[in-house]
Amino acid sequence: MTAPTRVLLSWSSGKDSAWALHVLRQRDDVEVVGLLTTLNQAADRVAMHAVRAQLLAAQAAAASLPLRQVMLPHPCSNEEYERIMGGVMDELAAEGRVEAIAFADLFLEDIRAYRERNLADTPFEPLFPLWCADTNALSREMIAGGLRAVLTCVDPKQLDPSFCGRAYDADLLAALPAGVDPCGENGEFHSFVHGGPMFSAPIPITVGETVERGGFVFTDVTPSP
Repeated sequence: MTAPTRVLLSWSSGKDSAWALHVLRQRDDVEVVGLLTTLNQAADRVAMHAVRAQLLAAQAAAASLPLRQVMLPHPCSNEEYERIMGGVMDELAAEGRVEAIAFADLFLEDIRAYRERNLADTPFEPLFPLWCADTNALSREMIAGGLRAVLTCVDPKQLDPSFCGRAYDADLLAALPAGVDPCGENGEFHSFVHGGPMFSAPIPITVGETVERGGFVFTDVTPSP
């Protein structure tokens, strides 16, 4: 019997990467062996999602997986990002414990092509376990499957700021304006997952204040005692 492919999952702390972990764990041909996350070094938060590093660590513990954190300077040019990530790929290749990198992208062809190009000269196979999923069906599947998340970032050019800080649930889906992807795949919003079948136990959280910064709206989420 062929051994399963050892996979490192690109982890944003949001619902799509969390659901990708759940989906991958249903497969017999792969084994998720860790999570890979980039953080804003100045803020000590997950890039774009603005999730605190301690909550990221809580997710990794609840998923029973080691977490590899990559610190990015702020601001970070694309050239600097690729240099840093190239170094990370070299380290992973030298360690020899990972055979594939998985991403939770849904349908943006340019993003997928970019990831494939960046892995072309590495020994790692790119995997896209949620690729081309119908996002209307996927969003409902996530919620019905027990995923619990809160919106931590909203692009006010695409979605009203009042959505930031709301639970990702059926009521939110029903309230989304026409043209907004229910999974936020076009960058309309980002989320933090605090419960679901990919975790051994829920992560207690407190939803805090909402602020506007750099053209985006962010809601702070902190661990509950």
